[in-house]
Amino acid sequence: MKKTDWPIRWDLLLRYRLIEIIALWEGRLTTNHICHSFGIGRQQASKDINTYLRELAPDNLVYDRHLKGYVPSSSFRPVVTAGNASEYQDLLARQDALSDTFESLNISLPDSTIVRGPERVVKPEVMRAAVAAARHGRVMKAEYASLSPAGVSQRTLEPHTLVCVGQNWHLRAWCDANREFRDFALSRFRGKPETTRQRSRHTIQHDDDWNRQVSLVMMPDSRLNKAQQDIVATDYGMVSNRLELTIRAALAPYVLSRLGLGSDSQHPDPMVQQLELANEEQLGIAESARERAIKAVAGLC
Repeated sequence: MKKTDWPIRWDLLLRYRLIEIIALWEGRLTTNHICHSFGIGRQQASKDINTYLRELAPDNLVYDRHLKGYVPSSSFRPVVTAGNASEYQDLLARQDALSDTFESLNISLPDSTIVRGPERVVKPEVMRAAVAAARHGRVMKAEYASLSPAGVSQRTLEPHTLVCVGQNWHLRAWCDANREFRDFALSRFRGKPETTRQRSRHTIQHDDDWNRQVSLVMMPDSRLNKAQQDIVATDYGMVSNRLELTIRAALAPYVLSRLGLGSDSQHPDPMVQQLELANEEQLGIAESARERAIKAVAGLC
């Protein structure tokens, strides 16, 4: 894509997204939000808001003199965001991380606490090699530690995609030893992987489970009573107590595992389980792939 094909500069797009997210989810936007988040002056922040309203979304915001800020209009429609609560939550998480690093940073967002679990350690040299191999379609040679069977072995991989599952990253790659596409946790690479000049022969187009889409149909746990099922259905925005997600077959086991649906055994307490899979028989996810994904999430492979 040519540089001129993208209509909005990246730095402006980030500021426009902040404008929409703050206005929609906090209900009041001021120039201070932009000034504190991006380190720019009030005049530039005001210009950003006016340009957003003039060129992107003329009817999205109105100025409330009583609140001394911009509020979303009754006809508000997101144009540079999806309008999902997760975007505001991601913003809070990023700003929280920045505040942890720069203690004096004042970004004028509400008090919030991000619960962070322990993260697997990924070395920069591993990430650099993985990015280079996946981006340029090169073969990567590396030492990889596995719990099953336990030990470190030399692997010849042909990566195509980096995948983030929660706070953990893995590499989707063809494994020469196993003669199939598998997932490799970045924290399990040892030493300094080598990105070779050899081009991959097994590319993303050859990864059947990556290219195949499956639908996950979820419903409230049938052991819950109707009132409880209605609460769970509202939590997930279900329609007629059904929620359908379309996802790559290679990634479906991770989604199921994070929802507590990744194993054959049902939790004995429906208050903990809350969800169940309505179409497991129709998924067509290989059991071996499901087991590997479950183990990867748990850190067993």
